[in-house]
Amino acid sequence: MSTATLATRALTAAKVTFRVMEYDYVAGQEKIGLHAAEAIGVDPARVLKTLMVEVDGKPACAVIPSDRSLSMKRVAQAFGGKSAAMMPPDKAERLTGFHTGGISPFGQKRRVPAAFEASALGAAEIVLNGGKRGLMVALAPGDALAVSGGAAHPLISD
Repeated sequence: MSTATLATRALTAAKVTFRVMEYDYVAGQEKIGLHAAEAIGVDPARVLKTLMVEVDGKPACAVIPSDRSLSMKRVAQAFGGKSAAMMPPDKAERLTGFHTGGISPFGQKRRVPAAFEASALGAAEIVLNGGKRGLMVALAPGDALAVSGGAAHPLISD
């Protein structure tokens, strides 16, 4: 599998240290992030999933641990809006340039505001999608925030 994607190119261009982790993506999985965590042998709390949302009708990117769920109220607050909803998958694919199950916060076709779950950034290394199904990247949380232009906020349901 080629590891050159829009996401890995963005990380390389930003000159951050990252490593690639590949696994056999299985189509039809309900919990893709949990499947990825198990396949690569990493704690699901450190494997973050990228969710495309709309806040007051505007696109945004929310990144949370694969074993947690979004709080739409907290997402709206994080982006300074009143309401938030999940973006339809086809719209997310058009906006990001990635296929669902392979959406990364790095190298999106159209850059949108990003927020990362604050409690997930305490580890020395986090794992996120690398821009293709079955391809993950591991890097320091500070580098992930810098490359994505993201900020840390509480985003998950209690």
